[in-house]
Amino acid sequence: MAETEQPQIYLITPPDFELSVFPDTLARVLDSHPVACVRLGLATRDEDRIARAADACREVTHARDVALVIDSHLMLVERHGLDGVHLPDAARSVRAARKALGEDAIVGSFCGTSRHDGMSAGEAGADYISFGPIGATALDTGACVDLDVFDWWSKVIELPVVAEGALNEALVAQLAPMTDFFAFGDEIWRDEDAAAALGRFIAAMG
Repeated sequence: MAETEQPQIYLITPPDFELSVFPDTLARVLDSHPVACVRLGLATRDEDRIARAADACREVTHARDVALVIDSHLMLVERHGLDGVHLPDAARSVRAARKALGEDAIVGSFCGTSRHDGMSAGEAGADYISFGPIGATALDTGACVDLDVFDWWSKVIELPVVAEGALNEALVAQLAPMTDFFAFGDEIWRDEDAAAALGRFIAAMG
């Protein structure tokens, strides 16, 4: 990625949301800023709830020519007309997902803080690699990605890379020259005006 090229925006839905409210909120954000991709990342294991959320979000994203991928649930991609899957287990499921969904689907891989896992997922056929968390968090092990990983990746690897997790405006400004995408979730949805919150992050990219 050329240094003058601004990173693209990748949104992650809240882990739980009201179907009567969130699609309209998502639509307002997509109408306010250019977004490349949305990830449906519900925490529930209720298949019916996930399916209804997938259909509602797809109507919003596809009307605006924005890709919609789903976290983990490979079997729901084709059933609900989604664009692909985001896998949380580094390289382990990438080959199987690619075989199941075909070459045209998006297959993304979250690789935590591991450059090695990112390279393995890329070799297995992932379309993008996601590293995170970027900022300090009490979740999981609390380990953050060394920003040098992004610097190295941007200079050596052509596969697109996504920065996600506990982002703030200072980190966004620091990482903007080194990442292809920023993934924003709770960072914007916890704000009363999610579109305005996203606008502040975009401004921080410089």
